[in-house]
Amino acid sequence: MFDSIHEECGVFGIFENTSADPASSAYFGLYALQHRGQESCGIAVCDDGVFRHKRADGLVSEVFTREELDRLGKGNMAVGHVRYSTTGGHNPNNIQPLVIRHVKGNLALVHNGNLVNASELRRSFELSGAIFHGTSDTEAIAYEIVRERLNCGSTEEAIEKAMPRLKGAYSCIVMTATKLIAFRDPDGFRPLCIGKTHDDAYVVASESCALETVGAEYIRDIDAGEIAVISREGLRSIRTNCSKQRNICIFEYIYFARPDSVIEGVSVHGARLRAGRLLAKHSPVDADIVIGVPDSGLDAALGYSNESGIPYGIGFIKNKYIGRSFIQPHQSQRENAVKIKLNAVRETVAGKRVIMIDDSIVRGTTSARIVRLLREAGAKEVHVRISSPPFVHSCYFGTDIDSEENLIAGKYGTTEEIARYIGADSLAYLPVHCLGELIGSENGYCHGCFTGGYPIDISGAGGKNKFDEKIHG
Repeated sequence: MFDSIHEECGVFGIFENTSADPASSAYFGLYALQHRGQESCGIAVCDDGVFRHKRADGLVSEVFTREELDRLGKGNMAVGHVRYSTTGGHNPNNIQPLVIRHVKGNLALVHNGNLVNASELRRSFELSGAIFHGTSDTEAIAYEIVRERLNCGSTEEAIEKAMPRLKGAYSCIVMTATKLIAFRDPDGFRPLCIGKTHDDAYVVASESCALETVGAEYIRDIDAGEIAVISREGLRSIRTNCSKQRNICIFEYIYFARPDSVIEGVSVHGARLRAGRLLAKHSPVDADIVIGVPDSGLDAALGYSNESGIPYGIGFIKNKYIGRSFIQPHQSQRENAVKIKLNAVRETVAGKRVIMIDDSIVRGTTSARIVRLLREAGAKEVHVRISSPPFVHSCYFGTDIDSEENLIAGKYGTTEEIARYIGADSLAYLPVHCLGELIGSENGYCHGCFTGGYPIDISGAGGKNKFDEKIHG
């Protein structure tokens, strides 16, 4: 959990046919996506072509009081964003939505993902006289769209022409004075889906759980490379950049997404149950109880228990009143939070051989602390099972995986050595070849962080703070 990997953000958009309260809908949608980013959030509203927005550090419930939502006022469209800083680091100018005023109008942009050629794009714009206020990839995307818009008849046409120059992961929503436009990179690295309410409002979100929160029925996922245009005329698609190959991040199913979400037709809860079952088949061990590390380890633990026949138990109590504290961007903050995040349930584990299921091990420090909690609660043995393969490579598509030299699987040559480091009696990971079984063999997925086999060329990519380093170094 606390030294685990971090997802960059979640996006939300709504288009109403008449003036309504889209800010409140965006609030509830972002609340459902809060697990995807807890550092900052923002909402922009369009009211007859007039844009109003609010962006700030903090959780959705902290930033958007009733008074703040009332200040955003009525309108027929809104876009919203929750963020954890990966590329660009923490900078107030990076908080989204990014609102741009250009010669042909206004647009607001929200983005989930990471471009591998953002530095190259940024340099090109700077040499042409552009001035960047932030350090995130999102600003480069906005500039690319605006540049094309100057020579195009519509924003969707500008996006269509800009997309081939955007390399990497991007699930975006653009709000103009008259339209809501959602688009996704041709590999479909990050999820994006669309739904509709009973009063014919269209909703776009990173996960289907956010649709349900605002009373929208899930229609479908936006296809890889698709541009979905929503206006008063309804919904239409531009598929010029569509690709048959999908490379959805497999860790969306293992960890990022809420278990009640459906991504690319696959239930996240079901995928995690299958991960647990596969772990039990490939890495059995004699034990008395199976427990999961909250929250994403719970479903996998249930799957392990169902497959192995070993009873499932509640091994940890999580303090529900603090957020996913690993999303704090500084290690010192995570170190403090881990002390109050979890308590082991002594009655469940005392005197027993325990199988502990977690979603991943990154640096190993938190896993060591959690194993220690179980030992202190009286566990006789602790066998750790991980519902993903070991991380051995960085991610360049919006997941803030630590640099390779800091990944514990790269530091130690065997799982036995890692087990000794975290204090476990045994350790086993989900085999790489099992990943396809989580979501069905017909679904493509990205596994670069596990294998180094990236779907696209990453030679132009840099580290997390590549722009900050250039600006401040």
